[in-house]
Order: sequence, then structure tokens, then C-alpha cells
Amino acid sequence: MKRLFLLASLLAGPVCPACSGSSSGGPGPELAGPSEPGIETPLREGELRADGNTEGTYALITGCGYNYETPDMSGAHAEAPFQHIRQSYDETLASYVFDFYIHVENDDDRGKPNITDRQRNEIKTDAKSPASMVGQPGEELLIRWKFRLPEGMQTTKNFCHVHQIKGIDNASATADVGNPLITFTARTLSNGKQELQVIYVGPTSAATGNVYLARTALSEFLGEWVEAEEHIGCGTEGSYRLVVKRLSDGKELISVWEPSLDMWRDGATGMRPKWGIYRSFGAGGSLKPELRDEILLFADFSVEKVSR
Repeated sequence: MKRLFLLASLLAGPVCPACSGSSSGGPGPELAGPSEPGIETPLREGELRADGNTEGTYALITGCGYNYETPDMSGAHAEAPFQHIRQSYDETLASYVFDFYIHVENDDDRGKPNITDRQRNEIKTDAKSPASMVGQPGEELLIRWKFRLPEGMQTTKNFCHVHQIKGIDNASATADVGNPLITFTARTLSNGKQELQVIYVGPTSAATGNVYLARTALSEFLGEWVEAEEHIGCGTEGSYRLVVKRLSDGKELISVWEPSLDMWRDGATGMRPKWGIYRSFGAGGSLKPELRDEILLFADFSVEKVSR
């Protein structure tokens, strides 16, 4: 019966073709109470949910105040373009979700010819997003999302980022926005074990290097839906709080609370989140034999400002 409701909803068109709320950052309409099965509630500004329309995925992303960076025209895709963010119905969540594809061959980093050791497929907020989705000094961003890493996911000793908090560049030569402040990365250790690491890197002037806020066995995540809630207290006198729970059993896989942390980048015009897969395959493709094509699933993105 639920599938019939969903089919009827899709034939009638998406409930919210573009997210509600003004681009000036004002609050959008409040969500209604719990919805009936198969009936979607309207989106508030800062929310992004899959609607089952793969062909309209990119329009949905940008219409909700987000942006995307995909390798759709990389390598052989230039002759036969491949849409790298798609949608599918997930039985566990009983809803549509976003599928992020990455291919060992062909996919690169935004088609930049000088970058030959990595590839990315991501969505993000940026300078074009509503003000309510970009953090400023003294403000707190509340960020929520769900994700599922594939069973048997292959990683290397190098990075494989699935989430970042970064500064938005103001095009200044002195802007310190190259490194992310917060990174979730999946990595293989020297002993062969895999971890999901939450890494903080402070301002370049502070020379913090990588500070590991959490390190959890990647096996706890693979093939499982998890839900993340992240609080970013923006500014040089900032803070960071994170809880990640597995949906199948409610187990808390990661918990971080840093009440005093520099959460700003010199020269940035704001702080923003990114999600997807951004991974290294080594200089000259040296690590490609250790990798495979992957599909990472994401759902129910939400970015909003809350009182600190």
C-alpha cells in the first residue's frame, strides 16, 4: 500500500518542487505534524529530501539551496555522460534516498587537468545558498543527515572523505580556506584495519595538524544506515558537538563534545558543510588497484541556525 501512495505522489508531481523560504535567509514555514504513510510533508528552508525523480535530482538540489560537484563529464563520460547523483527507493528507510556513484576509472576532480590523484562527487552549501544555511561568527549551525556506506567498501591509507566542514573562499590570496575544519574520512591503517575518523584541523597559523576527535571501526558502519547530528559553533571562540547513531539498534557510534574550539578560517565569508565521496587514488593512480566502484547513500539533509 505504501508503494501505491508513493507512486500516486510521484505521478502528481513533487509536493515541493523547490524548497520553501526566501533566499534572504528568513525562516520558512513550519513542518506539519507526522505525515500519513506515503505523503511527504513540505520542506523547510535548509532541508533536502529525495523525491524519487532521478532526472530532476540536480534541480532539486539547487532548488533547495545546495550545490553539487560531480564528474559527469569526466573521461569516457564526456562521450556518454553519466549522472553521478541519482535516487532510489530504500526499503529500510521506506523512502527515496540519494545515490552517490564513484568510479575508479574515468571519474576525476571537477575536470581539472592539474589534479590527477583524486576524484570527487559531492553536494554542499556555498556562497549562493540562503544565509540561513551558512554559518557566521557567533552563530551555531545545526546539521543533520543520514548516510549508508556500502558493504565491503574499499579504502586506502590515503583519504576518503564523506563529510567536511569548510570555509567559503572570498577570492583573497590570503584566505585560509584550503583545509577543512572537520572531516569524516574512511581510511585503511597500517595494520590493515579500517576506521572512520573524525578529524579537526585548526587554522594554518595554529599549526594543529590532524587532531583526531573520534576513531571508530569502519565495520560498525558498513551496510548500515546511521544518523548524524552536528552542531557547529562558528568563530574563533567556537565549539563542536557531534552524535552519530546506527538506526538498526540505536547504538551510538560516535560522540564528540568540544566546548572550546577555533571553528573559523581567516578570510572566509562563512562556514558550510559538504557530503558525498572525495577520495585519493594516489599519484599516477598508484592506489587504484586497492579501490573499486562504490555507491554511497545519503538522505534527509538539514541545515539550520539555532541559538547558541
